[in-house]
Amino acid sequence: MGCVLGLRCKECGREYEREAISVCEFCFGPLEVHYDYAAAARTLHRDAIAARPANLWRYHELLPLDGAPTDGLRSGFTPLVRAERLGAELGVRELYVKNDGVNFPTLSYKDRVVPVALSKAKELGFDTVACASTGNLANAVAAHGALAGLKRYVFIPNDLEPNKVIGSLVYDPCLVAVDGNYDDVNRLCSEIASKYRWAFVNVNLRPYYTEGAKTYGFEVCEQLGWRAPANLVCPVAGGTILPKLWTAFKEFERLGLIPEVRTRMFAAQAEACNPVIRAIHAGTDIVAPVKPRPVCESVDTSLRIGNPADGPYVVQTVQQSGGWGESASDDEIVDAIRLLARTEGIWTETAGGTTLAVTCKLLAQQRIPVDEPLVVCITGNGFKTVDAIRSHLGAPVPTPAALAAFEQIAGLA
Repeated sequence: MGCVLGLRCKECGREYEREAISVCEFCFGPLEVHYDYAAAARTLHRDAIAARPANLWRYHELLPLDGAPTDGLRSGFTPLVRAERLGAELGVRELYVKNDGVNFPTLSYKDRVVPVALSKAKELGFDTVACASTGNLANAVAAHGALAGLKRYVFIPNDLEPNKVIGSLVYDPCLVAVDGNYDDVNRLCSEIASKYRWAFVNVNLRPYYTEGAKTYGFEVCEQLGWRAPANLVCPVAGGTILPKLWTAFKEFERLGLIPEVRTRMFAAQAEACNPVIRAIHAGTDIVAPVKPRPVCESVDTSLRIGNPADGPYVVQTVQQSGGWGESASDDEIVDAIRLLARTEGIWTETAGGTTLAVTCKLLAQQRIPVDEPLVVCITGNGFKTVDAIRSHLGAPVPTPAALAAFEQIAGLA
């Protein structure tokens, strides 16, 4: 059995039962899962965790199920890479890349949050799952929902990149392309969720769905030898992951699994859609919505959410931790994608390019000390955003099938 006590409003503290509800009926604040930490502490310790399967459920006491998990048994526990060549190029003594671009099965961090939401959907008796997505979530709901045998409705903007569209269609969901941007898609999904008994992972199941993001942070601590990093740079779209990483660190600290958390949290967004960074720079947690640029006007598509649901909590976490936030231009994003590939052999999508580009800016600004441990969050695979870098790469060198010809081309003759 799990350690979940129920749901609690993040603003007014009002408590709710474990139901498919995401907003407080009294103050309209977001709901989050509330745990019995004393019960969790009885079984969640380092040796117990190390003995468990290498998947996201190895921390099940701090995840929102009442019973055993049914989904995501092969997801999570992705590599934390000691990026020595990249670190040498950037002048950072201890640099790590947490690479969810190899997460199973759809190559993004959404392979953490979706299995948690789907397992909870089954506990609550749903047979249909759905989502609003800019791409990665669509892929994950389509794939994990297929494996779970659930009906799937996946809603995307109608200008989504072909690779992400194919990455959903291959799993045979009902894929709906909405005329508009992500915020238009999300509004439609909220209306559907209020009328039909469907489990929208990032709408009515959002309190459970977001808990899966904590596993990324739990893994970072475990893989660093049971400590939180001094500095962490994270991409921001809807704003789910960065505050949940902070929650993960603080929960591990509370249970005595790691020493005191002194991590500075840094937010990364693309200049094409950066409402959270604007709020950070203005010194306010009021995140004013922006209209994202069309896909044809920007290389970044993964982070194009103009009205992020958890944006204010990103700002609060950044401020509380002593961090900061920056934006990256298209050219900076592409350069960072190529830099990571050239130095560490990791091909990231544009969200990761944004994160690394912002990391470079923060180092140049001396906001991140080069002699402290630094973790850069890579949340998706480069195969998802091929078009972003296609025109920035060279072409194969043609040669006849003859040694002398090759030697001439290669300068070996």
